Amino acid sequence: MSEPIKHECGIALIRLLKPFEHYLAKYGTSFYGLKKLHLMMQKQHNRGQDGAGIACVKFDLAPGHKFIDRVRSNSGAALQEIFETVYKRINVISEKDSRLLNDSHWLKYHSEFTGELFLGHLRYSTFGKQGIELLHPVLRSNNWETKNLVLAGNFNLTNVDDLFERLIDLGQHPIETSDTITMLEKIGHFLDEENERLYQEFKLAGHQKREISGLIGKNLNLQSILSQSSKDWDGGYSIIGAIGHGDAFALRDPSGIRPAYYYQDDEVVVVASERPVIQTTFNVPYETVKEIRPGHALIIKKDGHVSEQLVIEPLERKACSFERIYFSRGTDVEIYRERQKLGKALTPAILDAIDHDLENTVFSFIPNTASVAFQGLMDEIENVCARIKKEKILQLGKSLTPENLGKILSIRPRIEQVAVKDAKLRTFITQDKDRNDLVGHIYDITYGSIRKGLDNLVVLDDSIVRGTTLKHSIIRILDRLQPKKIIIASSAPQIRYPDCYGIDMSKLHDFIAFHAAINLLKETNQGHIINEVYKKCRAQVNLPKEEVVNHVKDIYKPFTDGQISAKIAAMLTTGEIRSVVQVVYQDIEDLHEACPEHKGDWYFTGNYPTPGGNKVVNKAFINYIEGRDVRPY
Repeated sequence: MSEPIKHECGIALIRLLKPFEHYLAKYGTSFYGLKKLHLMMQKQHNRGQDGAGIACVKFDLAPGHKFIDRVRSNSGAALQEIFETVYKRINVISEKDSRLLNDSHWLKYHSEFTGELFLGHLRYSTFGKQGIELLHPVLRSNNWETKNLVLAGNFNLTNVDDLFERLIDLGQHPIETSDTITMLEKIGHFLDEENERLYQEFKLAGHQKREISGLIGKNLNLQSILSQSSKDWDGGYSIIGAIGHGDAFALRDPSGIRPAYYYQDDEVVVVASERPVIQTTFNVPYETVKEIRPGHALIIKKDGHVSEQLVIEPLERKACSFERIYFSRGTDVEIYRERQKLGKALTPAILDAIDHDLENTVFSFIPNTASVAFQGLMDEIENVCARIKKEKILQLGKSLTPENLGKILSIRPRIEQVAVKDAKLRTFITQDKDRNDLVGHIYDITYGSIRKGLDNLVVLDDSIVRGTTLKHSIIRILDRLQPKKIIIASSAPQIRYPDCYGIDMSKLHDFIAFHAAINLLKETNQGHIINEVYKKCRAQVNLPKEEVVNHVKDIYKPFTDGQISAKIAAMLTTGEIRSVVQVVYQDIEDLHEACPEHKGDWYFTGNYPTPGGNKVVNKAFINYIEGRDVRPY
C-alpha cells in the first residue's frame, strides 16, 4: 500500500503447561515464556507501532506477593523499550548471583515476568489518541485473585455508547466510554457476579472462606461469563484475557472479522493474530496451527485443560479480506497463494489497458508489500507470452527460420524496479506541514528504465485509499521517465466505504473513489442524489441499528466501476503530467475467488457484517455533508 494506514492490532498469548524446571532442563533458560513472547511480538511488529505492552500472571504465590506483572510503552520504539526494561532487571539479578537464574522458585517470588501465563499486545491507534493509559494489556485489579482481569485485543465496537448506558443500568459508574474500558468492565461485571454466585454456593455448602477462594478458581465458568458479556457487542474482535488465579481465554467475534490462531502441545498453548508467527516461534508445521472459530472462545483452565467453546452463535462468515490483500504477513502459505491469485486476476484488464502491446510495456510495483501479487501477475503474463510464442511458431510453419524463431523466443515481459522509496525522507517530512515538494520525492526513480514516449509503464499497488501519495509523489515522479502511458493497477477493488472494525478508514472524505463519485454526480447534473442520501441518512439517526439501511450505496449506483476508475485517473492527473494515466482495479468477483474464506468486503461493497456498520456509514456521510472531521462511531 503506497499510502500506509493504521490498522489491526496484534495479540500474543502463551500458557506454559509444564513446571519451570522442564524448560530450564530442556531449553537452558528459566525465561522460556518471556523469550517466546518477545519473538511472537517481534514477528507481529507489522501490526502495531503506536505502542506495546506485556503482562504476566504467576500462579499460586503466597498472599502478600504481587502475582501480575505489566509493562507498557508508547514510545517510538515501544517493543524494544519494553523488553530492554525487563531484561535489564534480569541482568541485575545475574550480576548479583548468576545461580539465581536457575532457581525457579526464587525467581517467581523475586523477579518479574517469571510466571506461567503471558499476554502481549501491539497497538495501532485508529483514532489518534496515544496516551499510555490506552495501551493494552489493561488491568482490572482486586484483592480476590479470581476477580483480577487482564485484557488485550484487536477490536473495535460500533455501539460503545449503547454499551456504556447498559453498564450504567447494571449499576456501574464508568469513567470512560472507550470500547476497551467498556469491554473490560462488561467482562469484569459478569466475572464479579460469577465469583459471588460461587462464593454463596460454597458458603452454603459449609466450606471455609479461605477454602472458597480456591474452589471459585476451579469452578469459574468462563464460557458463561464471556457469553453474557459479549451478547450485545457489535463489531469485530479477537480478545485475549487472563484471570488472576490462572484461567485464560481467547475470544473471536461471531462473523470472524478479526483473525485469531492457536497452537497446543504438551508444553504450551499459544494464541496469535497470524499463523506464521506461531509457526516461526515454535517451529511447528502449518497444519498444527488452528483458527479459532467465529463466535467461539479458546478457554485454558488453570489446571491445563483446553477447550474451544461456543460463546455466541456464529453469523455468516465475513473474515476481513484486507488481511489477505495487505495487512497480514505474506509468509502465510494461504495468503501467499491468494496474493498471487490477486495479481493474476488483474492480467486481462492490464492487457486491455496496454492494448496487448507487451513489447513496449514495462512492469513494476510499489510498494514492497505488493511483490507477491506482482509475482502472480508476472507468472500470468509469462503464460500469455508462452501462448503468443506458440501461436507465432505454428503460424510460420515451414517458413520458420532461426532468425524469426529467435525473435519469437525473445518475447517476454519487461520487468524493472522503476521506483525506490526514500524511507529517511519520509520520516523527515511527517514533521513538516508545508511539504508538497518533499512529498513528490518520497520515491527515487531509475532513469533509463523506460524508453521515452514509446513504453507503457504498469505499476502494481496493494490498494488505493486516498490517492494523495499517487497524485503528489508517485505519478509525478514516474512521469519524469516520460512513458507513453502510466497504468496504476490495484490488487484491491475501489475503497468506497468506511471501516468500523479496527482499520483507520472511518471518514468518507478520505476516499478518492468517494470523491470521484461525488464529482461525477455533480458533473452529470445528478447532484440532487447527494441531498436525497443526506436526508435518508438523517431520517435514520435515531432508529435501532438493526433497522438502519446503508443509503450511501446510492452515491455510486448511477455509475459503472469503469466510469469511477476513469474519474479517479483524471483526478490523479495534475496539469504538469505529460503521460496518459489510467487506473485499473480488482473486481469484487475476482477478489472473492482469490480469497474464498475471507469475504468480508464492506469497504468495497458497503455490505457490512453487523447492523452497526450501516449506522456508521450513514453517520460518516452526515459528517461529510456537515463538514465534521470526526470518526462516525
